[in-house]
Amino acid sequence: MSMTPVEQLFTAFNTTADILKEELSCTYLEALAETGENIFQGTVLQDELDEVTKKRLEKVYEDIDLDSFSKEEIRKGFQLAILKGMKEHIQPNHQMTPDSVGMFIGYLVSKFIDKKTFRLLDPAVGTGNLLATVLNQQTDKQIDSIGVEIDDLLIRLAFVNANLQKHPVEFFNQDSLEPLFVDPADAVVCDLPVGYYPNDLRAGEYKVKAKDGHTYSHHMFIEQSTKHVKEGGYLFFMIPNGLFESEQASMLHEFIKNHLIVQGILQLPASLFKNKQAAKSILILQKNGEEVQPPKQALLAELPKLSDGPAVNRILGKIDQWYKENKSSVK
Repeated sequence: MSMTPVEQLFTAFNTTADILKEELSCTYLEALAETGENIFQGTVLQDELDEVTKKRLEKVYEDIDLDSFSKEEIRKGFQLAILKGMKEHIQPNHQMTPDSVGMFIGYLVSKFIDKKTFRLLDPAVGTGNLLATVLNQQTDKQIDSIGVEIDDLLIRLAFVNANLQKHPVEFFNQDSLEPLFVDPADAVVCDLPVGYYPNDLRAGEYKVKAKDGHTYSHHMFIEQSTKHVKEGGYLFFMIPNGLFESEQASMLHEFIKNHLIVQGILQLPASLFKNKQAAKSILILQKNGEEVQPPKQALLAELPKLSDGPAVNRILGKIDQWYKENKSSVK
């Protein structure tokens, strides 16, 4: 039975990661980063391996010509291997953004940003999957991207992921809520990490800081992203559905009212999430600027199951219609 290109890539990533995991006594995800780098460089980079192991790896690598695969095939093959690795030691904050949602955010980015060249920032880039999904949909555009991630291993996987797909991304391995030294972006995409931020001293410098106790990091991410986007720039966030109902929501309301315009909130189908508490929406914001006008009315919709083609087409039609009616303010 012949394999699909995605299966072929996954098999190559998986087989070689298993070999390296064994030989280097490391985790599967660490081995995956190593093998991804090997495939990108076209050689076995680990000097400590014996000749037999090198030959085993080279035999698999010889069959993989990256140029014969599309960026999306590479992304999906690598993503499947990452998902396998994450099952081994799952960290709750590292849930990967569902593919269908990434594609929908990619569609929104292409809809709202009608520039041929622009800068895109993901301040919680993780393994780079959401960023790559969005980039792969901007086919006729030239995009410089920035990804920030505190976790050493995740950013290494993101770096390999971007290299394999030939995306020019600048990565910063740091806490995104500390000062960021990046040029302002035209747009931000982010699956917001939800939780409390432990550093109260740092949180104290934010406008959304809690009156007492720890501040929500997801509120801080919204403020930090706003700071690093140009006037009139767009921010596309995956948010928990209860974002505006928490005990700290008043500070966030105040911040948004003063600095941003809500362009839309799209509720994601509940079937995408394990339970109701985990359900999320896409929040579309625009940073205030001289030319920026609020829309006549914000785009509010509940998205259907993203596997239901006709229903998705209807909602895309509704978004197109809304966009035409509000285009003057969406600029």
